[in-house]
Amino acid sequence: MKAKMEKIEKNLVKLEVTVEAEKFDEAIKKAYKKNVKSFNVPGFRKGKVPINIVKKYYGIGVLLEDAINFAIDSSYGKVLDENDIKPVDYPKIDIVTAEEGKDFVYTAEVTVYPEVQLGEYKGLKVERPTYPVNDEDVENRLKEMQEKNARIESKEDGEIAKGDIAVIDFKGFIDDVAFEGGEGKDYSLEIGSGTFIDNFEDQLIGAKVGDKVDVNVTFPENYGREDLNNKKARFEVLVKDIKVKELPALDDEFASEASEFETLAELKEDIKSNLEKNNKAREEREFEDAVIKAVVENATIDVPEVMVEKEIDSMLKDLEQRLQYQGLNLEQYYQFTGSDEAKTRDFMRENALNKVKTDLVLQEIIKAENIEATEEELKERAKEVAEMYSAANDEKMIDLLIKNQKSALEYDVKIQKTLKLLVENN
Repeated sequence: MKAKMEKIEKNLVKLEVTVEAEKFDEAIKKAYKKNVKSFNVPGFRKGKVPINIVKKYYGIGVLLEDAINFAIDSSYGKVLDENDIKPVDYPKIDIVTAEEGKDFVYTAEVTVYPEVQLGEYKGLKVERPTYPVNDEDVENRLKEMQEKNARIESKEDGEIAKGDIAVIDFKGFIDDVAFEGGEGKDYSLEIGSGTFIDNFEDQLIGAKVGDKVDVNVTFPENYGREDLNNKKARFEVLVKDIKVKELPALDDEFASEASEFETLAELKEDIKSNLEKNNKAREEREFEDAVIKAVVENATIDVPEVMVEKEIDSMLKDLEQRLQYQGLNLEQYYQFTGSDEAKTRDFMRENALNKVKTDLVLQEIIKAENIEATEEELKERAKEVAEMYSAANDEKMIDLLIKNQKSALEYDVKIQKTLKLLVENN
């Protein structure tokens, strides 16, 4: 087997591969063995027709397609290894010559991983975000707890006021024609929450239980549904109940009932401590992201379009899985958002490109720094994965992960060590 390589573009190479005549004839014999049971020739039992009779009766062409595939399968991977070529997509194959008794020649155009030229990735000045916790943050979290522990009771008499919860039936019309998705029954709407569009909620203020109210609104220009964008609509609303929130007093009694603490002061201290812990994690996460961004911006990469498209494919698949958990599918998502696959792919393109660039740069730093994963680190990472399945102490599970997922675990460890290196050196 011989191969010639030609660089067509930055990330595209063309291989001309020659498979010796003897090897190609073996591939033809292999194709014959694969298909012999399907040949019917008078005077021969099915599956027992000799190869020379098959070639005479059907012609050599009946064996060539499989023979070509066998010859390519046995040679293409070897050519990639021998020339240290790392493809990112399936090759475009063209057959030059494919005849019995002659060398088999084909060309393969293949997109390869791009060259990454690292810039400075140590000693960079990157702003570290800070999120100090103040008294207002603690009070806001207390108010959230207060809201969660509020008692909801129906108003015996009176009108809807701001802050009340109106239980309503509603039906929407555009030009007196009901539109899809514009109807609801027994909907609890907090007045002043801004849940509904325009001034829908304000128009219910003053209504009583049993009142029927016509609410007139205009959908936003960018609402997300082409049939509703910037359209005027009328809603027929029936007020079925009016509820009010009774908030508990923020005192020691509240603290003992809503938490594990006996006093409000202890609860506030715990809230502050948790907020500081969360904010610290956020600071570290955002600093790491900023460092990575700076390092990637310093690198030079010409990313092949096929890599971006593959990343978008992966992002779409992830979106589809998340939608399935909510009982939805992509078609419904497109309908709700007024989008389609082409628009969604365009929306994802920039993030996909950044993701590909980041992965390539991190892999290049791993090589430059000779970062490796030790057996101890592998086991620790396997424990972390096992913990996701509540099996952190299951030695069999951990050993199985190391055996079957070793490459993935090694990659995870190397990436984490690389990120640590970048954070510590910038």
